[in-house]
Amino acid sequence: MKKLFNLKWALIFALIFTYSCSNDDDASGPTTLDNEINDFVWEGMNYWYYYQDQVADLADSKNDNQNSYFNFLNSYSTPEDLFNALVFSKEDDFSWFIEDVEEQQNAFAGISESFGLNIKPKIIQADGDGLAVVFVSYVIPNSPAEQAGVKRGDLIYKVNGIELTIDEFSEANELLSPTSPNVSIGIGTVEGGSFVKGSSDINLTAVQLNENPVHFHSIIEENGKKIGYLVYNSFVGTYHSELNDVFANFKAEGINELILDLRYNGGGSVLTAALLASMIDGNRSTNTVFANLQYNSKRDEEEGFAYPFFDEVFLFDKSTFEYTGENIPMNRLTTLNRLYVIGSNSTASASEMIINGLLPFMPVRLIGETTTGKNEGSITVYDSGAPYTNSENRNPNHSFGMQPIVFQIFNSQNENDYDDGFDPDITIEEAAFAANILPFGDTNEVLLRVTLDDIAGMNAKGTQQFKGLKTFKTLSNLKPKKFSKEMYILPSDEQLAGGAN
Repeated sequence: MKKLFNLKWALIFALIFTYSCSNDDDASGPTTLDNEINDFVWEGMNYWYYYQDQVADLADSKNDNQNSYFNFLNSYSTPEDLFNALVFSKEDDFSWFIEDVEEQQNAFAGISESFGLNIKPKIIQADGDGLAVVFVSYVIPNSPAEQAGVKRGDLIYKVNGIELTIDEFSEANELLSPTSPNVSIGIGTVEGGSFVKGSSDINLTAVQLNENPVHFHSIIEENGKKIGYLVYNSFVGTYHSELNDVFANFKAEGINELILDLRYNGGGSVLTAALLASMIDGNRSTNTVFANLQYNSKRDEEEGFAYPFFDEVFLFDKSTFEYTGENIPMNRLTTLNRLYVIGSNSTASASEMIINGLLPFMPVRLIGETTTGKNEGSITVYDSGAPYTNSENRNPNHSFGMQPIVFQIFNSQNENDYDDGFDPDITIEEAAFAANILPFGDTNEVLLRVTLDDIAGMNAKGTQQFKGLKTFKTLSNLKPKKFSKEMYILPSDEQLAGGAN
């Protein structure tokens, strides 16, 4: 009887406890999501991120319990904070959060608000008193900078009235990623081996520029060789026709050597890189793989695909950036036995893809500096619902997006071991010769001269042959230009590349 009495009271206490807990839950209610954009950030990263399986907070089970999931999302005050927390910092230096997806789309098409001058993101000591300079690497034609008389090789020592020093040079970042539509610069010269400050400043106002990445090309004839030289500054799909035209000229001239100058090329479209490789090596059939893409374990089977060598050029509209549906015959070279690349620490992504992808088929000789080391690429992720790639259906309530790393890229031999960059065959740092920067195509320009000598078999020794030139001391890097080192694919790429593996 006593046992039955105890069991009765145990059941009563259990019911009271359960009712109490239930009332507490009802009182608190379900957790409310503070910011719907945080949900998009998590969902998009969980779906696409290459390192998804290595980030605990991106586990598929994370959103099984809505209350705990919303509490997790609410613990981040901004979507960008959440995005940064989800990035796998041990491996990923290149994913970024996008504040304005339209600005990003324009940048990928070569359109940006710009003064029209590009600088090497290196600060250089100009004298013994700590004065620092940056040099103009190139000027965009018909830009405010060109109209003001700024030219490649100009030495900028002052920005917005502030002189640059080896200890304080942050103002120079205005030239890479402007925060204001107006800037003033002071340009100096080297006279008698000493740096001389200019007497007046130049004022520039940023405008929207559509930059042709095919910056310069020429034919150089030396030592019985006919050498094509191309300065190519970005892999931009809207300029495929212009790139093809250059190779029409190279083909007509019958070049037997090619120098591809990628020293300022931070990458761009994977499709454009595959097209350029196809122009360079016209001996490969369209059944031959140039590059393979590998996604995360969730996406790889359905998303992974190969880029072959092509014999047609796909055209994209310069206004809408969309594939026009029009293809033109490709000008492919069949006369090259090797490729020369001029590179630097700014050479990244799709530029490195050219080197890696062509290595199984021809020797690639690199002159300059060790490249960046970026064997991975991204897509633009929009708040448009899975698969998050439709820009037209994105949430109209905000302009945010993401550019996460979603794939690694391999050549036809399944090789992509260049995380630390490609080391040059001949090392020479352009910034060390900032006092003597010559125009593109001038055969005495330091990097071009070293390359031409090597082609001629003259055993160039890099900087040793330029000991007589005035050199500066290269110092710290500036902040990288926004969207400057990228390798990306577009939703139309799989169809154009011919489908999945």
